[in-house]
Amino acid sequence: MSKTKYKVGGLFSGIGGIELGFEKAGYDIAWANEFDPKACITYRANFKEHFLIEEDIWTLIDNDYKHNGKELNGIDVLVGGFPCQAFSVAGYRKGFEDTRGNLFFAITEFISHFQPKAFLLENVKNLERHDGGKTFGRIYSELDNLGYSVIYKVMNTSDYTEIPQTRERIFIIGFKGERDFNKAELFNKDDTPCSDSFIFPEKTENTKSIKQMLSKVKVDKKYYYTPNTYFWDEIKENMKSRDTVYQWRRKYIRENKSNLCPTLTANMGMGGHNVPLVIDSTGGYRKLTPKECFRFQGFNEIKLPKISDSSLYKQAGNSVTVPLITKIAKMMKKSLEQ
Repeated sequence: MSKTKYKVGGLFSGIGGIELGFEKAGYDIAWANEFDPKACITYRANFKEHFLIEEDIWTLIDNDYKHNGKELNGIDVLVGGFPCQAFSVAGYRKGFEDTRGNLFFAITEFISHFQPKAFLLENVKNLERHDGGKTFGRIYSELDNLGYSVIYKVMNTSDYTEIPQTRERIFIIGFKGERDFNKAELFNKDDTPCSDSFIFPEKTENTKSIKQMLSKVKVDKKYYYTPNTYFWDEIKENMKSRDTVYQWRRKYIRENKSNLCPTLTANMGMGGHNVPLVIDSTGGYRKLTPKECFRFQGFNEIKLPKISDSSLYKQAGNSVTVPLITKIAKMMKKSLEQ
């Protein structure tokens, strides 16, 4: 097997989850770009050796892909979890009418400029169905017109890793110089011969329990609920199992009966919405800590900077499941080496 260290460039990097997944799969991170200053603080706390560019993506493009006068290095793989609010069920679903949705076209600018051998893009599963498939059809066509294959799959964290979180995301992969080998009828592709060297990872049957994911050390009392909590009656009435992650949904508590953590969201813990709740080993009722949320995303050794919990919850909810990214990156590497 080739020992080539493929170089990765990251867009919309957040706290570096995709970059970490690729690094674990044996790639080198050439550079990464993120605009949110709080996310950059967490990124730098954990990946001091990475070249992180804290700048608006369109500014980078306008400056001919230079930062402080220095041109970004060439890359083999471009990765990015581009903003999903414009396409998600929870958002307004304006698609390309939303300026955040238009950030997809910044990605095509980068692909056109750097001509990477491959790319990996991640987004919410609803992207495939948004506007009756028209949004994804446009994305598909734009990438195909750049000379790349377009292979995609909706994957659930709990199906492909040992992490017990329901998190369905669409992964879009392309290889330069390939015609589409997904042959999706939706897009009426021709019968051009194409590569079949890439396959997605296989599902796993090994999943950890909720209890295995919770902190083994004492948790700060600020995360616990007390009889003074305004929805204490709902907590006592509805929370019974120590192997379940519940959610406070503003007016009621939802039980996830699959023994999985519900999808972590960017707004969890803020305004009382989507707060993940557990009964821990002490028998206390509390919310998941930020560190536990990151653990449910596969960050086992993360360093948390001294920023607000609300920022950390947002970062965890916006991130990716690292072990799933690693699996996909390894399969991409096999194809690149062929």
